[in-house]
Amino acid sequence: MSIDIPFTKENLEGYLKELAKEYRKRGHGAPAEMILVGGASVLINYGFRASSYDIDASYDSPAIMKEAINAVGDKFGLPNGWVNDDFKKTASYTPKIVQYSEYYKTFSGVLRIRTVRSEYLVAMKLVSGRQYKKDLSDIAGIVYEQQMAGKPLTYEKIDVAVRNLYGSWDNVADHARGLLERILACEDLSALFAELSEDERAARAALAEMVKKYPAAIKQDNVNDVIAAAMRKKRQAEE
Repeated sequence: MSIDIPFTKENLEGYLKELAKEYRKRGHGAPAEMILVGGASVLINYGFRASSYDIDASYDSPAIMKEAINAVGDKFGLPNGWVNDDFKKTASYTPKIVQYSEYYKTFSGVLRIRTVRSEYLVAMKLVSGRQYKKDLSDIAGIVYEQQMAGKPLTYEKIDVAVRNLYGSWDNVADHARGLLERILACEDLSALFAELSEDERAARAALAEMVKKYPAAIKQDNVNDVIAAAMRKKRQAEE
């Protein structure tokens, strides 16, 4: 789910603190665990992204947690589902995320937050592989910051993560695999990150135009083909 309110690391932590308070009231002090993935996990663990419009998470006690999420949304003018588990319907979800997530922080003594980072976050981004979102530029950003931190990611580490989470590379599209190879071989990741970010912006614009013209034709299983066709048409028009 995407919403039009930007989240930063700072305001996200504030909302999570409020969420913990609301959950504690409804859950009578019982502890709960939430795993942040996607853009929220990037925000918390890395500095290359200033904001995210997606707060995807897996969490305990869904009924109580959703009540608490909506209460915080009402209090701060956020939409219902500002934190949501919609990603569980996508190919990037696997129950093994629990096993390979890492502890981040506990809020109000009841809400234990975990995140996915490093090669496991790259693995999830590879499977998602959306050319119109920030999946691919995020991979470049993660690899770059891991290098700067003296904890570089290798293909071998990422391969282990993909297999641990998904069993094989079957769900990773060819374009995502090819891009990973390019990222790992790149000597100027900051420039490649900027290039990928611009490509994603152009893909979003192309997709929006196609949705406007042919709303019934765009499906989850053909969106990458639609974007590729739209970008080819745009390049031909510019030549």
